[in-house]
Amino acid sequence: MSTAAESTVIGRESRRVILATMVGTTIEWYDYFIYAVCAGLVFSSQFFAAIGKDALIVSFATIGISFLFRPIGAILAGHLGDKIGRRAMLILTLLLMGGSTVLIGFVPSAGTIGISAPIILSVLRIVQGLSAGGEWGGAALLAVEHAPRSKRGLFGAFPQIGVPIGLLLANGVLAAVTALTTPEQFLAWGWRVPFLLSIVLIVVGIVIRSRVSESPVFDEVRKQKERASVPLVPLFKNHWLLVVLGALLFAANNAVGYMTTGGYVQSYAVKVVGVAQTPILIGVMVSAVAWLVTTLLGGWLSDKYGRIRIYKIGFIVQLVWMFPFFALINTGDIGLIILALILFTVGLGFTYGPQSALYAEMYPANVRYSGAAISYAIGAVLGGAFAPTIAQLLQSRTGSVYPVGIYLAVITAVGLVAAFFVKDRKGVSLGIVQDGQSRANLR
Repeated sequence: MSTAAESTVIGRESRRVILATMVGTTIEWYDYFIYAVCAGLVFSSQFFAAIGKDALIVSFATIGISFLFRPIGAILAGHLGDKIGRRAMLILTLLLMGGSTVLIGFVPSAGTIGISAPIILSVLRIVQGLSAGGEWGGAALLAVEHAPRSKRGLFGAFPQIGVPIGLLLANGVLAAVTALTTPEQFLAWGWRVPFLLSIVLIVVGIVIRSRVSESPVFDEVRKQKERASVPLVPLFKNHWLLVVLGALLFAANNAVGYMTTGGYVQSYAVKVVGVAQTPILIGVMVSAVAWLVTTLLGGWLSDKYGRIRIYKIGFIVQLVWMFPFFALINTGDIGLIILALILFTVGLGFTYGPQSALYAEMYPANVRYSGAAISYAIGAVLGGAFAPTIAQLLQSRTGSVYPVGIYLAVITAVGLVAAFFVKDRKGVSLGIVQDGQSRANLR
């Protein structure tokens, strides 16, 4: 095959991989986020009303419970992903997430089946957590390991934008349903529609992902028989500090991001500030578009200026904007709220866009899936898991939203400090390296 023809084939496959990882993560996070938004708007009254005044806090807590199972999903998917490949795990995690989401749409309310309702709901949310724990690592690595060396940040940003697109779809579908139903109809059955629609997305995602080739890096590992029999052993023996630092980086992004993806801002704006439900959902949709743009921009800039430099800029923006953000939410003016949400995404995008490339370059090929997935999952537990619950607790106990800003500022500062201890390895070879080499990843 000529060089030009080979380049065309590689380019076509790269575009297919970008589409598959982006579409797949979009579907995964659409499923994940409709639960989070409904936890703030619906589940407290439909499943947890018997608890009384703390029903909303408990409803948000079910979001966090699923995060506790994400490390388990990451360990299982990482183990299998480092042994049998990235592609197979992407299909499995999509089936798990989609199946549990559709089933949530069929769960009767507590008024119909009593305590069984919140138990079934929580179990299905746990399955979502297992799936989410394994999904990201495979999608991120497949995109980055297929990418040209000089464009890993940009390629790796495409599975990342599945989050804002999923948020856009989730809030968009919910906004459409709320606009087409009365409040009584929405609580009675309308909220179920977005969950049931997931079955269509599952079919689309499986078709697209089944057509993607395996990662060339994993093929190299497999051919040279470098696969670790138990990837967790060399990972934690040689690279445990990288796992910790990677988790702290993501925790700082994830806690802040879950103010909207976890439904807290929507719930606060509607139930405390008094904004109508449909306009705030539309506002979050607008911010999701902005988040998509800043995520792609963050990945692209990381190819030019380095992953860690863009991370630091993003964390500084998060710190600076935290309190003006909540001040604008408190005005109740939907235009100012949308402005607040848009500017809120700059820090998020700059600390999310470079993540796939950074994590892929942090770990050796034979433990890369495990390392990336577990760092991500632990970071999610430390960051977003109970962020909406903590935020709701702080706000309800103090009567002010600004303690929430202090909480988010502290966790952002932790991420910023962690960034100073990670060495930027932009452009490093992703092929097989010796086990001890990743010590060069630390400053």
